[in-house]
Amino acid sequence: MQRTKSKPPPEAEAETRHAESAGSYALQHHMGIAEAGKLAALRGDYAEALRHYREALRLSQASRAPEVFFRHYTQCVLEALECSGAHEPVIEFCERADAHYTAQGAPLAVQQRDHATILERLGVNLACAGHTKPARLALERACALSTSQAPLKVAETLLAWLQRGLAIEQRRLRDLQRRHDYFTVRPGKVSAERATPLPKSRGPAPRKEATGLP
Repeated sequence: MQRTKSKPPPEAEAETRHAESAGSYALQHHMGIAEAGKLAALRGDYAEALRHYREALRLSQASRAPEVFFRHYTQCVLEALECSGAHEPVIEFCERADAHYTAQGAPLAVQQRDHATILERLGVNLACAGHTKPARLALERACALSTSQAPLKVAETLLAWLQRGLAIEQRRLRDLQRRHDYFTVRPGKVSAERATPLPKSRGPAPRKEATGLP
């Protein structure tokens, strides 16, 4: 005789619905805050963008959101720092990530792609900071890890410029990055309707918090 599965009591069902609702709210909340940060970044207000990304990161971790959100918000932070000219914290983060991927050994295809893009960003920021030789080495490694199906056009072009001894003009580099969708945060990819701006800040944040990086 087949046993029928007992139905959970009404209070248990209510608790489950409440938990699902709370989880959905937390998800939409930190996504909305991050979206407001992206709008600020598109306006060129990188300090405000970083403030929103930092809060979105905090909330996503507090609510135990899937790791994809942590990774995405971290990438947004890196972009905002790079665009604001704060290259050193980006370099430090990318060097730590490079060491992590290198220590892992033979990677999966997706990990190899992630490692390549980290090296590309490292090379870009090293070049912008005037560290030409380390930039070339990072870009060479990025190109070596990239594939024909997913080439890193920014890394390839910037490496060619450095090999020819060309000066890196900021405007020319930005045009190259935009042409090849180097940035995650770009026009057409941000929804103003979903944005949840934070209350206005009452003062400057400490430097470590301002970076927003783990």
